[in-house]
Amino acid sequence: MPAAFLGHGTPMNAIEHNRYTEAWRDFGASVPRPRAILMISAHWYINASAVTAMAQPRTIHDFYGFPDELFAVEYPAPGDPDLAGEIVELVKPAWVGLDHDSWGLDHGAWSVLVHAFPAADIPVVQLAVNAQKQFDYHLDLGAKLAALRDRGVLVLASGNIVHNLARIDWRRPDTGYRWARAFDDAARELMTTSPADLAGLQSHPDFAVAVPTPDHFIPLLYLAGLAASDRSTTDVLVDGYAMGALSMTAYTLGCRRFVGGAADAEPVAAQVPPDQSNI
Repeated sequence: MPAAFLGHGTPMNAIEHNRYTEAWRDFGASVPRPRAILMISAHWYINASAVTAMAQPRTIHDFYGFPDELFAVEYPAPGDPDLAGEIVELVKPAWVGLDHDSWGLDHGAWSVLVHAFPAADIPVVQLAVNAQKQFDYHLDLGAKLAALRDRGVLVLASGNIVHNLARIDWRRPDTGYRWARAFDDAARELMTTSPADLAGLQSHPDFAVAVPTPDHFIPLLYLAGLAASDRSTTDVLVDGYAMGALSMTAYTLGCRRFVGGAADAEPVAAQVPPDQSNI
């Protein structure tokens, strides 16, 4: 199975149609039907390692101040307790617990799934992002999950490479600050040449402003770990910026032979002209 990281942006993307949601839809349509989906979302960021193990995960509306239409969205995909158990065994000696009732599917998961797999008929389990662990732990855990790809499981991570809500500027709906572009470009260089080195971005001069909290960046480490385990690199699915301080860049792994339905087809990234300001 292929794998991907999707920059999910604002929750409103769940009910809007734009070039990002179209890219997610095209990705879902281009890959083989998964046996199940493993979601790694920035929004299940807790002080533990866990995976959902309920038969029917609930749709969590973990936000406020948005239109009623967004709160009405449900994504009734089934869970997969057997897959949750597989994951627990696969990552040993790392410890991952089974969550039977505390979580479900948060908006980092369902806001992209409603576009990529709108029928909600593929089982979904969600892996928590352990806030107590360093970047190398998440990179290594991603590598340990690589065997799932051979078992028909689509690993799908969701976050934002640049995510600074304190610096959002509504006057810049489709452009990025200079520092946002610089950090996003550095991430792209590594994801397309040497994903195993992604944790080194912590030393980038713009890391502190681009990643003020690590929750939205860490999911990308899982795709980097998958790529590193396969000695592969990733491809850009779509890129761009939102409100100055969010990167919408998405990456795929192992999708070249599925895009467009042709063997060895080159992936096409939807791009926007760069913002030339030096802000």
